[in-house]
Amino acid sequence: MPGIKILSSAHYVPEDVVTNDDLAKIMDTSDAWIQAHTGIKTRHISLKGENTSDLATKAAQIALAKAQVKPEELDLIIVTTFTPDGLAPSTAALVQRNLSAKNAWAYDIMTACAGFIFGLSTADKFIRSGAYRKALVVAAEVNSKMMDFKDRTSTVFFGDGAGAVVLSADDQIDMVKGEQMCTIGNAEVVHSGRIAPLTTLSANNYPVTDAFTQIGRDVFDEVTMLIPEHIQAFLANKDLETKDIDYFIPHQANLRLIEYIATALNEPLEKFSRNVVYNGNTSSAGIAIGFDELNQTADLTGKRVLLTGFGAGFTYGSILLEL
Repeated sequence: MPGIKILSSAHYVPEDVVTNDDLAKIMDTSDAWIQAHTGIKTRHISLKGENTSDLATKAAQIALAKAQVKPEELDLIIVTTFTPDGLAPSTAALVQRNLSAKNAWAYDIMTACAGFIFGLSTADKFIRSGAYRKALVVAAEVNSKMMDFKDRTSTVFFGDGAGAVVLSADDQIDMVKGEQMCTIGNAEVVHSGRIAPLTTLSANNYPVTDAFTQIGRDVFDEVTMLIPEHIQAFLANKDLETKDIDYFIPHQANLRLIEYIATALNEPLEKFSRNVVYNGNTSSAGIAIGFDELNQTADLTGKRVLLTGFGAGFTYGSILLEL
């Protein structure tokens, strides 16, 4: 059975930066309130017509160039998103077309903010099967298109962006050292894109989707109750402790949650990715962006990196990398 090697990583965010003061001009909020409650200072918003497949394609192109892998060498493309271009075709199919990755089959995974973890896990299994050699996993979100900009309790958190990794089978190296995935069905704490079923037959029937909404306090309570314990139990099962992890890349929900997790694990905040401060909550893309930023700035040779995603569903999980 082959091992898994991460050949490259990349990320892309839209060029338009929206500050807290910009949001305060259109809703009842302030820079002081947003920073106090979320730690977020800025976010990138797609204001020039870039959709999720566009962000995903740009991140993928950078990752493929870094890996010196041609699109036609790809066997599989997975896009993780809960803000797809549409229900059909899949966003992954659009990325496959944009890249001219003619030999790859492609599909989406939708597990909200935990998506990148589930995408990596899925690609890992296809490669380990021996039937596929190279895979592209992209986490991409245009959260802004799903927001109600009158809802200050949700909208101030979110930004748009994409992150990508290129994976390859390898007979000598195995960078993926373990994983655990969990789901607790809860449809009320966070939801987005609901389309109501018909109640009558009428020529006026037309599908309408709802905006993203969350019960922020319930989300915070759920994460703080589950995630530190999940991380500790996951590592203990590998005969590891949190001190054995060099870098943590959690979902970039908000800075206050990351601070809470770091304190609960008794680990310094410096070991945690915190791109949420300047990117906002980019849903499934936050971990992928954090991994690429770390990959660009640190020598990860021999380092252990823990990726932990959690999001709507309630879905969460971790993947341990040794690079």
